[in-house]
Amino acid sequence: MADTARPTRIRVDLDALSHNLRVLRGHVGVPVMGIVKANAYGHGLVPVARHLQAQGVEQLGVAFLEEGVALRQAGITLPILVMGGIFGPQAADLIRHGLEITVSSLDKLRQVEAAAEALGRPATIHLKVDTGMERIGVHSYNAGPFIEAALASRWCRLKGIYSHLACADDPDSPMTAWQLERFLEACAHFERVGAPMPVRHLANSGGVLHFPGTHLDMVRPGIALYGVLPDAAARPPVRLRPAMSLVSQVVYFKVVPAGHPVSYGATWAPATDTRVVTVPIGYGDGYPRSLSSRGEVLIRGRRRPIIGRICMDQFMVDIGPDGTAYNEDEVVLIGRQGDQEIRCEDVAEAAGTIPYEILVGLNGRIPRDYVGG
Repeated sequence: MADTARPTRIRVDLDALSHNLRVLRGHVGVPVMGIVKANAYGHGLVPVARHLQAQGVEQLGVAFLEEGVALRQAGITLPILVMGGIFGPQAADLIRHGLEITVSSLDKLRQVEAAAEALGRPATIHLKVDTGMERIGVHSYNAGPFIEAALASRWCRLKGIYSHLACADDPDSPMTAWQLERFLEACAHFERVGAPMPVRHLANSGGVLHFPGTHLDMVRPGIALYGVLPDAAARPPVRLRPAMSLVSQVVYFKVVPAGHPVSYGATWAPATDTRVVTVPIGYGDGYPRSLSSRGEVLIRGRRRPIIGRICMDQFMVDIGPDGTAYNEDEVVLIGRQGDQEIRCEDVAEAAGTIPYEILVGLNGRIPRDYVGG
């Protein structure tokens, strides 16, 4: 059966993606590493990477080996940094596929060196310095010996050094300035030993939008590249366009009498007779169950509430006693309909989570359609 049989779709606007890359690049004035991990934030790893490559992005970033391998197998030739922690046995595969490797400790450096020597092929590495996340990376105050070991390596070509900002989504947080200071102090060790400075990259989407001092030699926008704000309350310095819309259709219409409960657990019932439609998407697709009786959708240009518990494959919507809807009417869960819009940020707020989780949670059961570009 063709995937067009399913009315629930994710539409990815490649023109919006191009726009966002263009305005972000203009804002920072340095090369951009487009972050495409987690299925390009739910937008589709390979199609998004191909489009960014065609648009001239300088580099791509992924989290795991398998993401980088998938891009190489799809013909992506851009430099690709694997940013997650690696396991020793993965080093050889990273090198074979021409992927740039995050080295987060002296032990990891030795593992990568050994794999490169065994293959007879140098590895390209970026050093990871921990400036405040306490995740992976050498503490910035211990970076000196780490840097010197990387510089001395015969089998590792040091391309970059980086860290990650913990609070850059908050323009008022003092944490970012503190992290920047620690990172620059670690980078100063290259000058102290008379070595050339590698590419320094620190700014995530929040850093790109709110902290110009973090832009340095390259930036790593993720969610902003897709037109979604890391903090909906913070006013961005550039106008971004959401690249994703999530749409479905009315699959069923009925009149529900007053007092008749709707969905699992009988948590909601109308006070008066009302009209209810069913929409064929649920938490099995990654649409959050926490939106039960909290979320909204657009039908015929009007906001309508989700009622009762969201099911695995469908949910119900109250269109009111006088509402009108027909089978196959469009339902917008994320995106614009008429003069109304439901943003990813709105969905996240209603679900009690962050926009990142909404985007990456929308799984492969939902077909993706690509427009523009």
